[in-house]
Amino acid sequence: MNLYLLNKPYRMLSQFTDRRADGAEHRATLADVISVPGIYAAGRLDYDSEGLLLLSDDGALIHRISHPRHKQPKTYRVQVEGTPDDAALQALRDGVTLKDGPTRPAKVRRLVSSELAERTPPLDPRRHPVTTWLELTISEGRNRQVRRMTAHVGHPTLRLVRVAIGPWRLDGLAPGEWRRETLHAPKPTAQRRRPPRRRP
Repeated sequence: MNLYLLNKPYRMLSQFTDRRADGAEHRATLADVISVPGIYAAGRLDYDSEGLLLLSDDGALIHRISHPRHKQPKTYRVQVEGTPDDAALQALRDGVTLKDGPTRPAKVRRLVSSELAERTPPLDPRRHPVTTWLELTISEGRNRQVRRMTAHVGHPTLRLVRVAIGPWRLDGLAPGEWRRETLHAPKPTAQRRRPPRRRP
């Protein structure tokens, strides 16, 4: 089975068509960067978010990756407004209570550098003179969850890039680039047959 790793650019839909009404301004879609027939995204990224998106033509694989029951950890590099203190980071680690309930504890750390390419268009430093990069890993996938979590602790998200989903990483892919990986289905475990019982 084939899995496709795509670095979704900023301001691109996580789908192959734009379903807005006729006459509306066209928004970029996955069809602008990948043209493999019969593949679908496993999960999604918001229009204004960037980074790793997994696609496949295998429905069972898509389900295993995207279904919340499987709890695939997702790691993000997040540029936030201001400088979060230790208390704000600890609140994220403990879990915060949003309108739709408490979040699971997250892994979070400060980054000296995002090690990411500049976004197009870049942030305006006059509007956002002080920012901090964080790496945040969560094991659930609510709507705009990371943005709501950082806003809850007083540091709105300005840029969000997903860099990993479970074992798959964004490494080496520029925005709009993709690569294919071939996955092999696990071999069924051999069942050892017991020898027949001897009658006394």
